[in-house]
Amino acid sequence: MGNVTKQASTRFSIVKRSKGQSAVEKASYISRSVLVSEYDGQTYRPKYHEDLVHSEISLPPNAPKEYADRATLWNAVELSEKGQKSQLARMLKASLPNEWSYELAEEVVRDYVQRNFVDKGMCADWAIHDSENDKGQRNLHIHVLLTMRPLTENGEWGAKTKKVYVLDENGERVPFIDKKTGQQKVDKRNRKQWKCQTVESTDWNSQENARKWRKDLADTINATNEQLGIAVHWEHRSFKEQGIDREPTIHIGAVANALERKGRLDLPIVSGKHLRRISDRTALQSADNAEKFITTRKIDSFESLAKFTADKEQRYQQLETVHLSKGQKLNRLKELSKMYALYAPIQATYKESQSLKGLAKMRYDKEHKDSLSKYPELKERMQSLLQNGEKITPKQWKAEIQSLQVDCNSIGKEQTKTATELAYAEVISYNKKNLERELQNESRQHNRQQSRTKRREEEI
Repeated sequence: MGNVTKQASTRFSIVKRSKGQSAVEKASYISRSVLVSEYDGQTYRPKYHEDLVHSEISLPPNAPKEYADRATLWNAVELSEKGQKSQLARMLKASLPNEWSYELAEEVVRDYVQRNFVDKGMCADWAIHDSENDKGQRNLHIHVLLTMRPLTENGEWGAKTKKVYVLDENGERVPFIDKKTGQQKVDKRNRKQWKCQTVESTDWNSQENARKWRKDLADTINATNEQLGIAVHWEHRSFKEQGIDREPTIHIGAVANALERKGRLDLPIVSGKHLRRISDRTALQSADNAEKFITTRKIDSFESLAKFTADKEQRYQQLETVHLSKGQKLNRLKELSKMYALYAPIQATYKESQSLKGLAKMRYDKEHKDSLSKYPELKERMQSLLQNGEKITPKQWKAEIQSLQVDCNSIGKEQTKTATELAYAEVISYNKKNLERELQNESRQHNRQQSRTKRREEEI
């Protein structure tokens, strides 16, 4: 197709109650709306709203009409799950071409969600966001929140799993053999027992399904780009799947996916040099905030995170140098102004005394004895603060103080923002090894699960 290949960023994750996550909270996050959870009583208020392009709920025909209301849908999902380890919803986050218009993105995503999820029986809550970094670079992307329980024909939540009989090669039920007697086991009512296995009620959790969904999105994007004349080909396969012998750097997208499932980030046991500057560190532990930090700044690897950190550290040092210089000048002018406020009335009294003669001067000096006695000391202190023949200019000092205060406030705000960015980078880097280990463990667990499934199939 095109002469440029782009690695698609498409991530699926599960919203888990065991991780302290909430489907209502996730719905609030992607829709940028305030929602109240009936399960935990929390009111969820998203911190950001300016990046929302569009949000919508798509329902299968058998879904209750009231599920078109976001709060009703996700509270129903939450209340249908009783366990502390319940899986509440599936989430998809995927990038879209920044060249697309909002109207086109909405049309394409609606069709994609309908074909891949809603037509299969899922309720889908989806949104399009268009965040922008400080350089004005766009990051057009979608969030899709999907139900995991099937709906019955009358619109009630069905079971996620079901028990089915194990069948032999002839399609006959396999007897459950009592190991002690070698005979078919029977229950208390003397009924014969048959081997059963628990299977998913739907194929929605299938890894093969996830691959199909990724491929379909990439194919849809490529077909649309071709029609628009955009010479960029989106590739959904990993390097390994493409047969490319390359050890990829750990992509921030994979890490962001792990962060989202993890729920909260760990803070360094010993505060780093940037983290210690932050008083409220709760926000730094939010996976959503960490993900927004990553995406809005176009950080796509730990190498780019390291470069981002180096650039920001250099900028922070520049700000600190300028802030120190302006702050010192501001403090000196404030000290001059404060000293002048003490000196000015005493100086006026001294000048008045000098303008008088004879009895009038004697009478005036006697009445202002205390003030006149302070004049020599205050004059000396005032002159000691003046530099290189500097003149006393209180009006000019006042104007300079106001200007410097504005500059210092502005620099201080940028310092705070930069320190916060550096703290985010510090926390994410600290979590890198843990996240790598979790991703590797998940891969091993997935491989072991596949091996166990294969062995069970062979035994049957």
